[in-house]
Amino acid sequence: MSIREDALAGKATPLLKKCARNEGIPVAALVAGIAQGVVAVPKNIHHKFDKITAIGKGVSTKINANIGSSKDYPEVENELQKLCIAIKAGADAVMDLSMGGDISNVRREILKSCTVPLGTVPIYQAVAETVERRKKQIHEVTIDQMFKTIEEQAVDGVDFMTIHCGITKNTLAKVQGHERIMGVVSRGGSFLIEWMSRNNKENPLFEHYDDLLALLKEHEVTLSLGDGIRPGCLADATDRGQIQELIHLGELTERAWAAGVQVIIEGPGHMPMNQIKANVLLQKRLCHGAPFYVLGPLVTDIAPGYDHITGAIGGAIAGAAGADFLCYVTPAEHLKLPNGDDVREGVIASKIAAHAADIAKGLPGAMDRDIAMARCRNNLDWKGQIDLSLDPEKARRFREEGGTYKGDACSMCGSYCAIKVYKRATAKQK
Repeated sequence: MSIREDALAGKATPLLKKCARNEGIPVAALVAGIAQGVVAVPKNIHHKFDKITAIGKGVSTKINANIGSSKDYPEVENELQKLCIAIKAGADAVMDLSMGGDISNVRREILKSCTVPLGTVPIYQAVAETVERRKKQIHEVTIDQMFKTIEEQAVDGVDFMTIHCGITKNTLAKVQGHERIMGVVSRGGSFLIEWMSRNNKENPLFEHYDDLLALLKEHEVTLSLGDGIRPGCLADATDRGQIQELIHLGELTERAWAAGVQVIIEGPGHMPMNQIKANVLLQKRLCHGAPFYVLGPLVTDIAPGYDHITGAIGGAIAGAAGADFLCYVTPAEHLKLPNGDDVREGVIASKIAAHAADIAKGLPGAMDRDIAMARCRNNLDWKGQIDLSLDPEKARRFREEGGTYKGDACSMCGSYCAIKVYKRATAKQK
């Protein structure tokens, strides 16, 4: 039986007991959440790791870090380094988006060292190998190649897969002629649109959806339904193409649940702040409460080099509104393949957003660490402050760079430290 089927039967399996302990929630609540579809536990039967993670309602907001080789940087060593940095910085999951070098080897090496759930986008490998190895074009990827790639990755141990099943001929017909500044910015979405247009055929990932679900269930892969028509700029947000696909994803969610497959729904993208809450509520309504996985959202288009900040702002708003899974954005977004430093900055920014969202959601214990930090600050306990911070290495470096004022203040306030002045003033009154 699959994780979802076990939950529907009310079984608290050893896997779900371990997950509940990791999440700090009753196992009965976890089982009920999975059965309702509002929680997913990505855990392939072939991938061995201890940090079993739940994503969805009633648990902490999780973050994902994207890594992966490119045609220009195909070396697996770079991605293993980024994997270690991401996990050390606090990523709850990692996605391998490799499109360069020996993609299968890169993924398998990552899986060996990956102590959190690993996700992929299988169409990337199917296209890259067709174009680079077979010297053909994107539309010449065969349906058999698509499914063999999905099966290979499932057998290797991939825990969740982004698959763009919501783009159909009907969807494209409905959005045809609808003006967008940036058209389609989803790489997987653009691949499938070209395939469908050039071959004049239906999206095979939709047409053979039942076969796909059977394959995913066999290896216990969580289906992350990709948003292939997501907005790539603020001006394109919440348009009919995006909403039409979301409606379709809601229908596909029910079919996946009926087949015993767990589901996560992917969302935008680029979006003005005032539209984020409405989009989260719309997704929850149309997709029956399934966990929502958002990229950012990025709340402005004019911050290249700082998009980890624009993404964190949007992620905090989305998380507070009910989004469950934040895909990080690095400072390198829109500019280059991220390096290790970019990965670290992106993870920390998303961790801040996720933590802020958990506080806003009123998650039990979410503010405990903040209260502990406040007590350390009030006591001028610098070691405690550093240890409690999301990025202790940076906090320690800044403290050392600033020097100390008689060991108990910082170089900004020195003897004028408000905490010291207040304590001295109130002490005289006693």
